[in-house]
Formats: sequence, C-alpha cells, structure tokens
Amino acid sequence: MRKLFFLAVMMLSAFVGSAQTKIGYINSDEVIGAMPEFNTAKKEFQEFQESLEKQGQELENEAQIKSEQFIKDSATYSPTMKEIKREELLKLIQRVQNYNNEAQEKLMQLKQQKIGPIQQKALQTIQAVAAENKYTYVIEQSTLLVYPQADNLLPAVKKKLGIKDAPAAAPAAPSKRP
Repeated sequence: MRKLFFLAVMMLSAFVGSAQTKIGYINSDEVIGAMPEFNTAKKEFQEFQESLEKQGQELENEAQIKSEQFIKDSATYSPTMKEIKREELLKLIQRVQNYNNEAQEKLMQLKQQKIGPIQQKALQTIQAVAAENKYTYVIEQSTLLVYPQADNLLPAVKKKLGIKDAPAAAPAAPSKRP
C-alpha cells in the first residue's frame, strides 16, 4: 500500500512539475444544479414521483381496507369462502408489491432520460472550457483536500452556459444590545 501511495505521489509531482501540465478542478454537481434545464427536469421528476406515490397509496389503502374487512368478516365465512377471500387478499398484496417495484424502475428510467442529457451537456462544456484554457486535467472538486482558487473552472463553465450567479445576500445589520 505504501509503495502504491508513493508511486501515486511521485506521478502527481511529475505532472505538477511539468511546465506543460495544467490542472483545474470543478464541482460538477454545482454546475448541473445551476442549469435551468435541470430545474425543469427536477420539477417533472418530482411531479411524476408524486403521481406514482398517490397511485401506490390508493392501492395500499385498498389492500388495507380489504384486509380489515377480511379480519372482521372471516368468522362468518365458510372454510371455502375464507380461502377464496384470503387468495384475493394475497393477490392484492402482491399487486401492491409489484406496483412499488415497477414505480421505482419507472422513476430510475425517467431520471436517466431527463438528467442524462443535462449531465452530458455539462461534461461537454467542462471539456470545452478546459480546452480553451489549456487545462490538461480537470478533477472533481469533492476529491480534493487543498486547491488554489485560481484553478476553479466553475465560473468559466457557468459563464459559457449562460448561468448567472445569484446576487450575494446583503449582510445583516449589527444588532444593538442594550
């Protein structure tokens, strides 16, 4: 493990020491989160998720009502009728479980369908900014412990995407203590 770490440090120092190597960093989640199309996709995703949850809740309520009814009325059923009602209830519970699994799959598909192109656009823009500014490597900011502010590509990428930063909040007025 020490040998691997030492080798990685040596390779990184060789890259940094080279006059032709330029390393930048970026927070890609912040870029994607600032893109207007992300907010639109996020809203569509949330609406779809809410509608699936509503349908799932209705199905669960139906199963709950039928379960309570079965428990309440089971003493009056013949053994054959009791078995039929039990099978119906089990099928309904299975339908609820299948619905939940299918809903999760649909959510994942929609997320990939909506977010995938946005991620691709962000990546292409990051690559374009890196090429324009002659960066050899661009690293995800979350993996770095120490980094110089000058090599942050976020402002340049936002500018290329036409994203304006929100104005900074005005500082709060100092409170007067009696």
